[in-house]
Amino acid sequence: MKKILLAAVLAGASTTAMADAAGGNGCGWGNMLLEGKSGLPVHLLATLINGTSYNATFGMTTGTNGCNTNVKLSYDGKALVMADGMMDEIAANAAVGEGDALTALAVILGIKPEDRAAFAKLTQENFSALFPQAEVTSEQFVSVLNDLMKQDAQLSKYSV
Repeated sequence: MKKILLAAVLAGASTTAMADAAGGNGCGWGNMLLEGKSGLPVHLLATLINGTSYNATFGMTTGTNGCNTNVKLSYDGKALVMADGMMDEIAANAAVGEGDALTALAVILGIKPEDRAAFAKLTQENFSALFPQAEVTSEQFVSVLNDLMKQDAQLSKYSV
C-alpha cells in the first residue's frame, strides 16, 4: 500500500511539475536536436536522448553541449507533498502519529527509516500548529513543517 501511495503522489505531482533543467535550459543533445519544438512527446524524447547517452552529464562536467552549471536551479511546480488529495490523509495520520500517508511523506522528504518515528511524533505533537484550521493549504503545511523540523535536533538535518 505504501508503494502504491508513493507512486500515485509522484505520478500526480510530476504531471504538473516544471523545473529548470540541471545545467540550464537547452542542456544536452536532445535539446539541441529538438530545439524550437514543444509538446510532451518532444520533451520526453529530448529527455530520453539526454538520459540514455549521458551527454547532459558530460556537458555539465565539461561546460559543453549547451550546459551551464552557473545558473541557479529553480522550481515552478508544486512540491510533491502539495498534492491536495494527500492533505486530508496526512492530517488524519498526523493526528494519530502514524499511517501510510505520513510514511510516504517521510520517504518523499528523505527521512531515514530510523528517524521516521521521531517525524511521526513531531507531527502528532504539533498537530494544532500544522493544521490550525480545517482548510490549511499545502504551502502553509509545508512551511510550518519545515520550521518545526529545523527546531528539532534529530530532524533538522532534513529541513531545507
